[in-house]
Amino acid sequence: MDTLDQYRVFVQVAEMGSFIRAAHALELPRASVSAAIQQLESTVGTRLLHRTTRQVRLTADGVQLLERVRPFLAEAEDIGQLFHASQRRISGRLNVDVPSRIARRLIAPALPGFLRRYPRLQLALGSTDRVIDLVHEGVDCAVRVGPLHDSSLVAHPLGHIALINCASPAYLREYGMPASPAELARGHWSVGYASASTGREMPWEYLVSDIEHLVAVPSRVIVNNAESYIACCVSGMGLIQVPRFDVQHLLDRGELVEVLPQFRAPSMPVSLIYPSRKQRSRRLNAFIEWLEVLMRPHLEP
Repeated sequence: MDTLDQYRVFVQVAEMGSFIRAAHALELPRASVSAAIQQLESTVGTRLLHRTTRQVRLTADGVQLLERVRPFLAEAEDIGQLFHASQRRISGRLNVDVPSRIARRLIAPALPGFLRRYPRLQLALGSTDRVIDLVHEGVDCAVRVGPLHDSSLVAHPLGHIALINCASPAYLREYGMPASPAELARGHWSVGYASASTGREMPWEYLVSDIEHLVAVPSRVIVNNAESYIACCVSGMGLIQVPRFDVQHLLDRGELVEVLPQFRAPSMPVSLIYPSRKQRSRRLNAFIEWLEVLMRPHLEP
């Protein structure tokens, strides 16, 4: 096995955290994977992986090598196919992380068509609502909603998602339809949403003549993920502010009702982020192009 193949084995083991799973993905014997790592460690002169009976973790040197090897392998793949008739084929594994509701409501239903277009591509779809370290967790790109704070990442803006205010019919029967934001502070409840970064409850926001306003709406329940947020609203626990695509099916079925349409919160930016421009492999470019088309109907014009 040459050095390039050893690098490929190393990346697979690092991403999957397991020699056995990496061997299965690469369709190699487990002994061959282990030997490739040992040979690579001998070549570079340092230990790259901590091995225990339960897991495999990168050493500090392993993290550094992984950061350098990923773009190198992507470039090597493009060079290797430069003069082949099949160069337009997209293949390999792409690790993507997206918010859980975007994964469930938008990406998962459309995936069959994407993978029919690129049958040689394997997509590892992580769906979390927490901030992750793309490099350390082996993620090629991530979709993020809201302002971005990590300037070390490359950001590819997708657009803005409009937020709407919602309540359940049962809630409105009990508390009435609010006519203005001022009414929310007296006689109404919200479902609180805890910020993933601070743990604090997010404020209720609305725009008037492009000026942002905040109003304190009391809450009886505070959640920290979108599934619970919407479920509590459906059960009549209070009002929520949520992307329309997230609840359109509930609006269509009459399980939720839009309220105060003239007093919506500011729209939220949606971006695709990745560690380095050098990692814009052909499979990442294909995913970005597909995602832009998929998201377009759900973004503000």
